[in-house]
Amino acid sequence: MQLTNRSEVVVNKVMTFKERLYFPAIISGLVITVKHLFKKRATVKYPEEIRPVAPIYRGLHVLKRDEQGRENCTACGLCAVACPAEAITMTAAERKKGEEHLYREEKYAAVYEINMLRCIFCGLCEEACPKEAIFLTDRMLPSDMNRANFIFGKDKLVEGVSNDSRIDISKRTNAHRKD
Repeated sequence: MQLTNRSEVVVNKVMTFKERLYFPAIISGLVITVKHLFKKRATVKYPEEIRPVAPIYRGLHVLKRDEQGRENCTACGLCAVACPAEAITMTAAERKKGEEHLYREEKYAAVYEINMLRCIFCGLCEEACPKEAIFLTDRMLPSDMNRANFIFGKDKLVEGVSNDSRIDISKRTNAHRKD
């Protein structure tokens, strides 16, 4: 009795002597191996050799400062809302008297953290930022064995005050805007 009309006939084909030796399969495998021996290697000796990256490569984040050295971030939270991986967390605080040289607006991010293990480097945070405070740079994420070291706070994200410690993002933003 058949339950369906989709039955399939299975053929038990007897293998020939040549097929039972597996010799053609072994030869074709060796040919593929020999071809790969003479191809150019894709591996790079990393610290000595660095591969060129595209101008629109999205790497580590940076929180930018303005010309006076004040932080651009106003803790609006749009970057955290736009992040599909929910990697950004922040705590807003009010600027006190005497801190005008540190923060541009009355509100600032007292705590700003990005979990780099969750981040997918999509760039939506920089697109959502109305103050142009956060950018993805061309720097690569350093490797580490400790998961706690991948939570980047303001100490690792905010660029330095001096002009020589500023991070140039103009090449990436200009290449991105050519589209």
